[in-house]
Amino acid sequence: MHKFILRRLLLMIPVILGVLLVVFTIVYITPGDPAIAILGEAASADSIARLRADLRLDDPFLVQFGGFLLRVVRLDFGISYTSKLPVFFELIGRFPNTFRLAGMCVLLGLIIGVPLGILCAVKHQTIFDNTTSVIGLIWLSIPNFWLGLMLILFFSLRLGWLPVSGLGTPLHWIMPVMTIGISASGSYMRFTRSSMLEVIRQDYIRTARAKGQKELNIIFKHALKNALIPLITIVGLSFGALLGGAVLTETVFAIPGVGRFMVDSIRTQDFPIIQGGVLVIALAFCFINLIVDILYAFVDPRIRSQYK
Repeated sequence: MHKFILRRLLLMIPVILGVLLVVFTIVYITPGDPAIAILGEAASADSIARLRADLRLDDPFLVQFGGFLLRVVRLDFGISYTSKLPVFFELIGRFPNTFRLAGMCVLLGLIIGVPLGILCAVKHQTIFDNTTSVIGLIWLSIPNFWLGLMLILFFSLRLGWLPVSGLGTPLHWIMPVMTIGISASGSYMRFTRSSMLEVIRQDYIRTARAKGQKELNIIFKHALKNALIPLITIVGLSFGALLGGAVLTETVFAIPGVGRFMVDSIRTQDFPIIQGGVLVIALAFCFINLIVDILYAFVDPRIRSQYK
């Protein structure tokens, strides 16, 4: 297992380098002058030229990219053009909010989706299975921004039970988590159902029933454990996607997260924030995939035996 983890960590290096190259190239070819974005349209030509020289914006592409890599190794993502603060601290201050939101949404999706998926597989082609499958498809089809606005209209403006936006108390998290968690639960339910249906038709499940084992023991000890691999995969991918894709929810509920911060930075052409934000999200996604691969080995003994 130690060799496997080390190999996965080494494979992350070219992935991160590729992400850095793509992000830097996109920012490099994006129309607009960072010097003008910093100083403003009314700045003199001499001031703009002096700032471009200080930022080394006139250097060749490879020289600029090399300098960018050296700064990233030192965790120096530059200075924000807007706030004049280090990008690293700007992102670190907002990343916990995004991470907490993604974690709670995944947890809510698992609590709702996995039990429903198991019941749908056990009660295959019944009214419960058909009804729950339709409900899950509806949950997947509802846009997050629309659901968030409807929750605000009902629970905040009409009933007055929950605060409209912001953070600070546990009540502030209820509607944002419901907005994404409901959609995630529909996805987890469908994956659990399909994976369980594939497993419970295997010969060893029929053998367990023929031996007289209890149905609950068969479902949770034999079937569910072998059906977890696809579910772990989709949970890991959705958690990583939420770290960078919860922009709409963060915007609707005014959550100071990384996604909303990057969108605001795109509007103001704050390139260091964009580069640093993409890098932080890419690193988080790589480590989540590493954790998912390690969980494979703990869940499935066949995978674990390959690395002994």
